[in-house]
Amino acid sequence: MKKHPKMLLVIVAEAVLEKNLVRDARQRGAQGWTVTEVHGAGREGVREGAWEADRTIELKVICDESVADAIAEHVLATYAANYSVAMYFTPVAVFRPDRF
Repeated sequence: MKKHPKMLLVIVAEAVLEKNLVRDARQRGAQGWTVTEVHGAGREGVREGAWEADRTIELKVICDESVADAIAEHVLATYAANYSVAMYFTPVAVFRPDRF
């Protein structure tokens, strides 16, 4: 089977940012995304999601590396100073590259 290299960008952020993050990702070339609600702990403390302002989401985008970089740079510049945001990249291989 022919596999095609892509990049998986994962953004873990406060749920209040969901609509903005999706919009920003689309504007920078993301063709699709997956959002899930998550909870956990980090340097800022425990985020249990027990109330609306404490909710956390995980946004996953599979795309070309240049698109992932553009999204990440924008998120860092726009949101990271004022919101809890964590990001990481993972190389992935896909079967249908036109979908990403």
